[in-house]
Amino acid sequence: MSDASLLAKVEAVARQYDDLQAEAALPETSTDVSAIRRLGKELSRLEPVVTAYRELIETTDELAGAREMRDSETDEEIRAMARDEVAKLEEREAQLLAVLKVLLLPRDPSDEKDVIVEIRQGAGGDEAALFARELLRMYLRYAERHRFSAEMLVQNENGIGGIKEAVVDISGDGAYSRLKFEGGTHRVQRIPATESSGRIHTSTATVVVLPKVEPTEIEIDEDRDLRIEVKRSSGPGGQSVNTTDSAVRITHIPSGRVVEIQDEKSQHKNKAKALAVLRARLQDDEKQKQLALNSTARRSMVGAGDRSDKIRTYNYPQDRVSDHRVNQNWSNLPGILDGDLDPLIDVLITTDQAERLQSVVEPDEA
Repeated sequence: MSDASLLAKVEAVARQYDDLQAEAALPETSTDVSAIRRLGKELSRLEPVVTAYRELIETTDELAGAREMRDSETDEEIRAMARDEVAKLEEREAQLLAVLKVLLLPRDPSDEKDVIVEIRQGAGGDEAALFARELLRMYLRYAERHRFSAEMLVQNENGIGGIKEAVVDISGDGAYSRLKFEGGTHRVQRIPATESSGRIHTSTATVVVLPKVEPTEIEIDEDRDLRIEVKRSSGPGGQSVNTTDSAVRITHIPSGRVVEIQDEKSQHKNKAKALAVLRARLQDDEKQKQLALNSTARRSMVGAGDRSDKIRTYNYPQDRVSDHRVNQNWSNLPGILDGDLDPLIDVLITTDQAERLQSVVEPDEA
């Protein structure tokens, strides 16, 4: 993206920002709740671009003055000071241009959505189920650190403290944008507590991250597309935990997708949760079909690749977490499993932005 093209786009964003501010200042807007919400969201989205742009204008003006002083001043001491100032301002100008390029990248429309995280034990039997439990706790702790709300939708235990499957709804500003790169196969290397010979075992768990879908985004004809069954909820060992038939099992006939929720005592609440999970899965199915047709997206280092790919290894003996997509390692494995995921996530986001910047080609540059 050329600097001239970049500045033209940023100027358009600044004009849009000013227009929105003018609209927000109108007397009739102050009584329109939906308009206030819409304008607040748009202004918040555009503000980082406009702030960086205005700083860039100031920096460019100061740089022009410093260059003039450097080139015209006869006093060598003042010229030396001007040269230092020019170097600093040129560095800042380059930084701001880089920031604006990232801010103007096409946004993932799902970034601001809530998220559904699904965790399942993989290879490794009971050890894999215990690892799946630790991953679930890691994401719940991460949500807590960011003041996201987390609601358990499904949790199937294996009887010794592990989980076969868990589905959790995580809600909060930008939850999907922070967690979307967690999808894939996670691998653990450690000595299980039951291992008498001290051998290191390798087990896996899979994570699926889905943006939560509004009912209007995925049309489902409940009469024709769904088979809904209700039954009595049961806890560990099959004992009844409710006195009513509240568990809901929904089959989406066209796709064969099945979702079962028995978390709530209310059949209506379980049905609503099951439909939310179903919509997210159906939307993801469509997204995966589109990605399969898009070779560029498939080449992305941290894009939505094949879920069978191993994305990360948690090595207990070496106190190391390795993300194989970016070839980086982190220590403090206990802290990471306690939800301190931001250092890893920030690298993944930065890498994705760099990959997308390389793929942006203006028509006049092609």
